Amino acid sequence: MAEATLRIAEDGRQAYGLSPGLQRLSSNRNWLGAWFMLPAAAFLLLFLAYPLALGIWLSFTDARIGRAGQFIGTENYEWLWDDATFRLSVFNTILYTVVASVIKFAVGLYLALLLNHNLPLKAIIRAVVLIPFIVPTVLSAIAFWWLYDAQFSIISWSLRQLHLISSNIDFLGDPWNARWSVIFANIWRGVPFVAITLLAGLQTVPPSLYEAATIDGATRWQIFRHVTYPLLTPIIAVVMTFSVLFTFTDFQLIWTLTRGGPVNATHLMATLSYQRAIGGGYLGEGAAIATAMIPFLLAAILISWFGLQRRTWQQGESND
Repeated sequence: MAEATLRIAEDGRQAYGLSPGLQRLSSNRNWLGAWFMLPAAAFLLLFLAYPLALGIWLSFTDARIGRAGQFIGTENYEWLWDDATFRLSVFNTILYTVVASVIKFAVGLYLALLLNHNLPLKAIIRAVVLIPFIVPTVLSAIAFWWLYDAQFSIISWSLRQLHLISSNIDFLGDPWNARWSVIFANIWRGVPFVAITLLAGLQTVPPSLYEAATIDGATRWQIFRHVTYPLLTPIIAVVMTFSVLFTFTDFQLIWTLTRGGPVNATHLMATLSYQRAIGGGYLGEGAAIATAMIPFLLAAILISWFGLQRRTWQQGESND
C-alpha cells in the first residue's frame, strides 16, 4: 500500500513536469518545512531584527531628527550613566514591573482557580473578566484619567461621602500617588491576560489527580501545592515572562496618563526614550535608552527559562 502511494505521488510529480531537484525537495520534510518558514523568517528579519540592529547602531551615534549622526562610541551611555533622570526612570521601571507583575500573578491565579469551579453564569463571568484586556489601552488610560481627576474624581467623591477623607486626593499630582495610580491601572488591565491563560492551563489538569489526592486525605492547600502548582509551572513561566515583558516596555498607559510626570516620577525607560528621541530630537540618546532596556529583558527571559528547566519532575526525576 505504501509503495503504491509513493508510486502515485512520483507519477504525479513527473506529470506536472517537476525537475529532479524539486522532486527531492518536495519529498524532504526538513527542506519543505524550511521553505514554509521563509515568509515568517523574512517578516521577523524585516520588522524585528532590522529595527533592533538599527536602534543599537543609532545608540552609538549622535544622530538627531533631520541630521545623520556620526559614530561617537559609548558617549551616549556614559552620559546616561550620570543622568539623574535616566537613573530615576530605571528605578520607576523596576518598581512598576515588579509590583505590577507580582500582584497580577496573585490576583490572576486566584481568579483562574475561582473560575475553574462550576460557578453559575461562568461563561458570562469569564467574558466580563476579559473586558479590561480587550479594551484598547488608550481608552483604558482615558477612563483612569477621569477616575484620577483632581477635581471630579469619582473615587475622591465617594470617599468624601463616606467621610473617610476631607479633600480630594491628588492622584496624578503627587509623585508617589502617581506611581501607585499607574501601577493600579496596569494591574487592572493585565490581570485578565494572566487569569484566562492560567485558567486554560488548569483545564488541562486531569480530574483523576484531584480525586486521588482527595481520597488520600489531602487538604486544599496540599492539593494546590503538590498537584496544581507543579503541573501549572510551565504555563506560569510563559505567562509571567510575557507579563514582565509587556509591563517593562509599557508606554501607552503611562504616556496617556502622566507623560512621565509629575517631576519625572512616572517616567519609564520606554517613555523617556520616546521623549528624548522624538520630543527632543536626540535620536542617538533615545536609542541608547531603548537599547539599555535589552539586558533587563534578557534577564527576565533567562530567569523564567532556567527556572522552568530546573523543574526536573518534567523528566520524571525527583525535584528535591
